[in-house]
Amino acid sequence: MGTKEPCPFYGTTTIGEKGQIVIPQEVREKMKLAKGDKLMVFGMGGEMVALAKLSHFEKFEKHLSGQLDSIRNIIKKGNT
Repeated sequence: MGTKEPCPFYGTTTIGEKGQIVIPQEVREKMKLAKGDKLMVFGMGGEMVALAKLSHFEKFEKHLSGQLDSIRNIIKKGNT
């Protein structure tokens, strides 16, 4: 099994009066975030939120789409 990379702590941020937050510079640099980039916002249960760069999700979605026939075959074989 591979080792899991630890989840780094990047500090804190404050919600402004319009509900906006500032993503710390270190995170923006590491994730190569730029003005205008789209982020997806996920509820993680229990008052936690996670952000993901939309372009990475689109890559993942394309990969899954390419694997869809194989996944359907596996499911079909499991149901017989």
